[in-house]
Amino acid sequence: MSAASAFSPRALLAPVAFALFSLNLSLWGVVVTLCGALKILPLPALQRACSRLAHWAYRRWSWHNRQLIELFNPVEWQLSGLSELKQDRWYLLISNHKSWLDIPVLSQFALARIPEPKFFLKEELKWVPFIGSASWALDMPFMKRYSQAQVAKNPALQGKDIETTKKSCEKFRHQPTTIINFVEGTRFTPQKKRHKNSPFQHLLPAKAGGIAFTLASMGSQFDAVLDVTLIYPDNPGHVALDMLLGRLKRVVIQVEVLPVDDSIIGDYFNDPAYRQRFQQWLNQRWVTKDQQIAAYLGAAESPLSTELDCSSSL
Repeated sequence: MSAASAFSPRALLAPVAFALFSLNLSLWGVVVTLCGALKILPLPALQRACSRLAHWAYRRWSWHNRQLIELFNPVEWQLSGLSELKQDRWYLLISNHKSWLDIPVLSQFALARIPEPKFFLKEELKWVPFIGSASWALDMPFMKRYSQAQVAKNPALQGKDIETTKKSCEKFRHQPTTIINFVEGTRFTPQKKRHKNSPFQHLLPAKAGGIAFTLASMGSQFDAVLDVTLIYPDNPGHVALDMLLGRLKRVVIQVEVLPVDDSIIGDYFNDPAYRQRFQQWLNQRWVTKDQQIAAYLGAAESPLSTELDCSSSL
């Protein structure tokens, strides 16, 4: 077979798709960054206007991402557990992490369903060019963490990290918000699964510290925890690359709404009993999630998979 006959038109699709996704990010990213730069000025009316414009640009970025995904892929969106979701609520969204495509997918999923998703950022990022100003424009919460060694050296720092982070979240008291936490801390790959000795088939071990810190900072504001399971059943390898090549076929989003109560709010770093209880709670969620993924993939591979009725328009 000659090189010409072996050449696939999909090889041309990937750079075109990548260029358009990059253009979409650059266009709306510039708008958000400029809003962040202007928002630094101590003019409340201007700050509010910049915040509204930045969030509008964020929504446009999310909406155009979906258009681009569907332009290049014959994708089917399958969603479940949406009936309880509302836009005027406060949510902590925890999710497994399979691909960098997860962020555009979750941002698009949030449109018209829940408040725009935000991420906790390290306070040091506040001073990074572009990232800091864009995060400021989008009202991303910043957290300041002190290590156990720092607290041991200066006991006055005890609890200061939670106090500082709570202050950065004050703006959310009157503004419905969704905070996203990818609990695994990194994207799942078979190599990382082996390296971390993961006990799960489809997940990496869950890291409890970050989500516990979020609950300690904003727990009383959250109406619910959204436990989201992301599955790309036809793309077990490089999901983002498959999407750029036009091979993304299905995106599955399963949502479970969990209550927020005193049993999952506490001082994770200084209360051993709470720490153990919280780790058990999160690990059980991960056991359930791993079973859900395995059950879905098993059903999808069987002849009965056509009877599954969980489709919805994203």
